[in-house]
Amino acid sequence: MAKRKAEHESLGEVLKEIFSSSSKLRKGMREVSTREAWHEVMGSAISKYTTEVLFQRETLYVKLSSSVLREELSYGKEKIINLLNEHLGETLIKKLVLR
Repeated sequence: MAKRKAEHESLGEVLKEIFSSSSKLRKGMREVSTREAWHEVMGSAISKYTTEVLFQRETLYVKLSSSVLREELSYGKEKIINLLNEHLGETLIKKLVLR
């Protein structure tokens, strides 16, 4: 019977290793985490007017169904970017485009 190694790695360590070795997987995870961050940071009132959230090349594109809300949020883009990056724990978002 084959013996197994006595080494044990935590699930978190294994996942970090997988994510660091696969750029496509890391890219997908960043897109998902930025989408979740938008909904968590902005809250349910703004989330219900959000129709699409897309993260590409350090830019977060957010499509809103309300032109009034889009105009209001455009005044605080820098603050929103800072809040989202703080929530994510790293500086992923450099630009916010509201559509």
